[in-house]
Amino acid sequence: QGGRVESGGGSVQAGGSLRLSCATSGYFPSKYCLGWFRQSPGKEREGVASIYTDNSRTYYADSVKGRFTISQDNAKNTVYLQMNSLMPEDTAMYYCASFQACGDWTSRYNWGQGTQVTVSS
Repeated sequence: QGGRVESGGGSVQAGGSLRLSCATSGYFPSKYCLGWFRQSPGKEREGVASIYTDNSRTYYADSVKGRFTISQDNAKNTVYLQMNSLMPEDTAMYYCASFQACGDWTSRYNWGQGTQVTVSS
């Protein structure tokens, strides 16, 4: 179902913000779930946020609720992750992926190369 290209990662201090972008390409069905997961060394992959492209219903991991916001621009085939109030524990490689079902973080597939986010205290 096409490619994913993530961008927008970087290094910030705790309390700062970053906005990640995921440019997508290829064919997508009318109802489709896109989202983000992250992984840091020595830790398991963790689902972060996802969104249904048809109705914009969103899902968030408890660890990021109230701080992260996922959104989409269908005209640009791009999904965004606005990350505010960043904490050192948010440090990870962030991947954009498709999900068989939003909210089911284990259903991810077809992810990109990732973009690194580093938060210093």
